[in-house]
Amino acid sequence: MAAHGAGWTLRPAAAADVERIAELRAAVMRGDLERLGRYDEHRVRQRLRDSFSTRHTSIIVIDGDLAGCVTVRPAEGRQWLEHFYLAPPWQGRGLGSAILRAVLERTDEQGMTVALNVLQGSAARRLYERHGFVVEAQDPIDVFMVRPPGASTAAKA
Repeated sequence: MAAHGAGWTLRPAAAADVERIAELRAAVMRGDLERLGRYDEHRVRQRLRDSFSTRHTSIIVIDGDLAGCVTVRPAEGRQWLEHFYLAPPWQGRGLGSAILRAVLERTDEQGMTVALNVLQGSAARRLYERHGFVVEAQDPIDVFMVRPPGASTAAKA
C-alpha cells in the first residue's frame, strides 16, 4: 500500500523490520496489557513475530525514520486491520487518523468491510469509532469492531 500525507509516507515492510516492530508493539501495548493482567514480556513480541507479514504490512516513515506500522490482510471475506502501532512521540497528533483515512479510502474503493479487534479500555477504540467502526462482539479482553465500505469517516485529523 503506497500512501503519503503531510510529513509521512508508507513503505512496504521488509523482513528486517520485524524486530523493531515487535519492540514498538511491546512499548505501545504494555499499559493496556498490564491493566488487563495480560502483559508478558516474551509473548507480546512473539505474537507479532508469529503473524508478521511483509506482504500485508506497511511501515509508517517520518523524516526517514520508522514511526509505526499498519497491517491490512484479507481473511474471512473482510480486510483485517492489525498491528496498527505508532511510536509514542507520534501519538495524539492526528497521524493515526490520517493513516487510518488512507487505509479506509483504499478498502472503500475495493468495497471491502474492515474488521479489527482492540483491547478493552484502549484509547484506540475512540479513534476507530470516529472512523465508522462499530462493535460486533466483545469478551473480557477484546472488542471486535467492523466498518462496512463507505461508513462515515472522520473528516479531520
